[in-house]
Amino acid sequence: MHYKGHQLRHEFKYYINYHEYTYLKARLEGIMAYDKNSGKDGYHIRSLYFDDVYDTALNEKMSGVQFRQKYRIRIYNKQDDVIKLERKEKYSDTISKESLTLSKEQFYHIIENDNIDFLLHSEKEMPQQMFWHIRTRQLAPAVVVDYQREVFTCEEGNVRITFDKNLEAGIDTADIFDPKMTIVQAFPPDALILEVKYDDYIPDYILNALQIHSHKKEAISKYVYCRMVQLKWNPARRVLRKERY
Repeated sequence: MHYKGHQLRHEFKYYINYHEYTYLKARLEGIMAYDKNSGKDGYHIRSLYFDDVYDTALNEKMSGVQFRQKYRIRIYNKQDDVIKLERKEKYSDTISKESLTLSKEQFYHIIENDNIDFLLHSEKEMPQQMFWHIRTRQLAPAVVVDYQREVFTCEEGNVRITFDKNLEAGIDTADIFDPKMTIVQAFPPDALILEVKYDDYIPDYILNALQIHSHKKEAISKYVYCRMVQLKWNPARRVLRKERY
C-alpha cells in the first residue's frame, strides 16, 4: 500500500505487562528472528520530538485526528554514529516514515535554529518542509523520549514486532548528547508497549503466537506520555533549547 509515493505500513499498539512480555518473547523466539541491531538484549532509543507554536502534534494526537505527522531526531544507544531526522506520518492505522541522515554539526544547527539552510537545500522534500515549519510555525524541540526496544522480524509480510520498555522523558534540554539531562519516568516500570508493524499482511502463525485477539488495540503515543510528564514538571516551558534550565 502506498500514499503519495511512500510505502504505508500497518501499525498496531498494545499495553502488556511484564509477565505477558516474557511469555510472548519466548513464543516469538521460536518462529521469528531477532533484528540484527537488537539481539536478545535490545537497544536504547532516544528521540528528540518537535512541535510547533500551536502544539499541533500534541493536540492532534489527543483529539484523535486520523491524519497527522511528527518530526523527530533519533539516535541509538546514546551514540553519535547514526543521527536520523525523521518525519512519521499517520494515516488511520497505517504509517509512513521519511528520514535524512544528519551530522552532529547539523543536529546542533537545528536545535539552535542557526544555519539551517541545509534543510531547505536538501534533495528531499521532507527536510525542506521542516525548514518552512521552523520558519512559519516556530517548530522547535519539545521533549526527549527514551526507551529500551527489543525487535523481532520476519521477511514474510515484512513483519516487525517490538517490545518497548522503561519509557522515560528528558525534560530540561534539547541536547540529546548531554550526559546530565534530567530523565523522568513516564510509564509504570512493569508496563510495556507491544507494537506490531507489517506491510500488506501478517502470517497466521505469528498472529497465533502473539494472541493479540485477546488484547485491545490502543492509541498509544510515547510522545504524549513524555510531554505530559514535562508539562507537569514545568507547565510554562513549551520548547527545549540546547542549554539546560
